[in-house]
Amino acid sequence: MTTAVKKTISLPPDLAKELETIATEEGKTVSAIVQDALRITRKERLKREFYQIQGYWSRKAKEKGILTEKDIEKYLKK
Repeated sequence: MTTAVKKTISLPPDLAKELETIATEEGKTVSAIVQDALRITRKERLKREFYQIQGYWSRKAKEKGILTEKDIEKYLKK
């Protein structure tokens, strides 16, 4: 069984009201809405990191003249 860690957060009144509204409309707890938001944020962060890494290695490949899968095969056989 997973244990929960309680945290206290501060929100501006407008965000607090919106949080309560969303929780009510979705039939979820405030905690569940915050958890969902954090999961989405984490997913977006990982996606950005992936694209940054992909871009880096794409640039490195282009610098070496690797533009196709055939180029990769030739490079790896060296």
